[in-house]
Amino acid sequence: MIGYERVQGMALSLIADKTHLWEKFIQDIWDSVSDTDMWMNVLKVFLRILLILIFSRIARIILNRVIDHLTDVRASKRLKLRTRRVQTVGKLLKNTAAYVINFVVLLMILGEFHINLAPLLAGAGVLGLAIGFGAQSLVKDVITGFFIILEDHFSVGDVIEVGGKFRGTVEMIGLRATRIRSWTGEVFILPNGNISDVTNFSVNNSLAVVDVSVPATEQLDHVVEVVRGVAAKFEDANALGPVDYLGIQSMGGADVVLRLTVLCRPNQQAAVTRHLNAETKKAFEAAGNPRYYSVEAMERTGG
Repeated sequence: MIGYERVQGMALSLIADKTHLWEKFIQDIWDSVSDTDMWMNVLKVFLRILLILIFSRIARIILNRVIDHLTDVRASKRLKLRTRRVQTVGKLLKNTAAYVINFVVLLMILGEFHINLAPLLAGAGVLGLAIGFGAQSLVKDVITGFFIILEDHFSVGDVIEVGGKFRGTVEMIGLRATRIRSWTGEVFILPNGNISDVTNFSVNNSLAVVDVSVPATEQLDHVVEVVRGVAAKFEDANALGPVDYLGIQSMGGADVVLRLTVLCRPNQQAAVTRHLNAETKKAFEAAGNPRYYSVEAMERTGG
């Protein structure tokens, strides 16, 4: 009987202790919730974080407007800079500014929660160093991509040839890779670190060259007159000047080659060459040259 009473007393004492601890826990929570100083500190931290976000947003807007002003199309024309280059650099600067501002905002917010930033920054530095050693090709691609954009090796929309193997229109320039689409539809994705020996066909005006082969037995003055007539009448939207007759390019026992050239827009020399070839062929057809028009064809057309 005495043992039962002792056990019952111990159980009641344990329940009383747990009840006391629960009441103390509830009282501590209530004291924290009703603590005016704590809520004032929370409100101050919230307001400081809100101000940090507002000022960071204002800073981004101001920086974007400054970058837009510096990369304005009219300013680029005034400074004789390529428009596509200026736009590409503008996007790069905006992205860089956004990353920097977001990083600073993150550090300031963490500082508001009294988080020690020194170990965090040291760990980030060690991690960055480890990534740098483990991804040297990636770092090379990023550095090369940055200088491609900065030094304007080529821009989006340019027609380029890389290493004598890949030729096409640049669709995208990233800090890691560049995407090129060929005229037949293939897409080449090249890491920037592997891009070398670049030929850009879209920077300067191009030159269309047409060689006209005529029989060596033809009277030279007559064929030159036909060719000069083509040069005088030739019109093309991509041609930037008149067709120039340069003279005899080469001469053999069977043929004489006459050369025509015309200055045209960047990377449009192929289209202008085809058009000029067609007009030259028509001119020799009209002149009845046997090399370009047979007697049977003349009879079929009533010539």
